[in-house]
Amino acid sequence: MKHIYDMLIIGGGPAGYTAALYAARAGLDVAVIERLSAGGQMALTGDIDNYPGFEEGIDGFTLGMKMQQSAERFGAKTEYTEVESVDFSEKIKKLETPNGTYLAKTVVIASGANPRELGIEGENLLIGRGVHYCAHCDGRFYKDKTVAVIGGGNSAAADALYLSRLAKKVYLIHRRDTLRAEKIYHEPLMKAENVEFLWNSTVSDFITDLKVTGAKIKSTATGKETEISCDGIFVSIGRKPATEFLKNSVSLDSNGYIVADESTKTNISGVYAVGDVRTKALRQVVTAAADGAVAVHYAEEYLAEN
Repeated sequence: MKHIYDMLIIGGGPAGYTAALYAARAGLDVAVIERLSAGGQMALTGDIDNYPGFEEGIDGFTLGMKMQQSAERFGAKTEYTEVESVDFSEKIKKLETPNGTYLAKTVVIASGANPRELGIEGENLLIGRGVHYCAHCDGRFYKDKTVAVIGGGNSAAADALYLSRLAKKVYLIHRRDTLRAEKIYHEPLMKAENVEFLWNSTVSDFITDLKVTGAKIKSTATGKETEISCDGIFVSIGRKPATEFLKNSVSLDSNGYIVADESTKTNISGVYAVGDVRTKALRQVVTAAADGAVAVHYAEEYLAEN
C-alpha cells in the first residue's frame, strides 16, 4: 500500500514551511513538495528588512533555509519534485509528480505567484542589478536615487507612492493616458513633487552598464523612442499565480488566484490555500507565514472530525 500522509504541502516558500512546522510540531505526518529549493520567490530577495526577529535584516535564501530546517527539526520531510496535476475528488487526495503519486488526507497549496515580466531580452539577468518586482522588498536600496515604476494598476501606484518617500525622483510609466488604479492613489501621486508621469509609454529596452543605468521609452501613440536615466526599475504589471497544475480542481477568481478567505479554506474540504497563491490584500513574507499556521489549525480540526 502507498503511504498516506496526514498532510502534503505544495510549495516550500514561507507559507509552506510554516505550515510544515506547525503540522510537524502537532504530530502530523507531513511532507513538503518543492520543485527547486526552500524559500520560493523569497529566496530571490537579497535583503529582507521587514520580517520580525532579524534586527540586521536577512537575505531571502538564508531565511528560506532556516524555515526549512525549523520544520524538519520536528520531523517534516521535503520531497524535491514538481506537482503536475491533482485529484481532490476523493477523501484521500492525490498529487501526481514525475516521481509518482503522493497521497494525503489534507493538502495545503502554497505554490505562490510569480511577478509578470516585461519580456525584454536579458531581463532575467538584470534581476537584483537594477530590475526589481517588489518595491517594499528592494526600495530601500534606492534612497535619494532615481527609479522608474512600470504599470498603472493599484500595485504600481502603491509602489510609486512608497518609492516617492525614498527616492529622489520616480518615473511612473504607463501604456495608457490615465491610471487604472483606484482613485485613492491619484491625488497623493499627483501631489508628489518628485513623481513624473510618462503616459502612453512602454519600456522597449533597458540601458545597462553591468547594471541598469536607464531605459528606452517608446510612445504607444507615435512609436517614437526616447531615453531616461535611472538607477533602478520596478516592474509592477501584476503577478501570475502558480495554479496551472490545479486544472479547475478548486475555485479560482478572475485573476487565477485560489478563492480562500482568512481561514485559508478552499471550496474542497481538507484542501487549504496559503500565501501568495490565494486571494488576499497583502502578499508579504509575514502574511504568508501567518497563513501557514492558520491552515494547520483548520486542518487539525478537519482530521479530528474525519
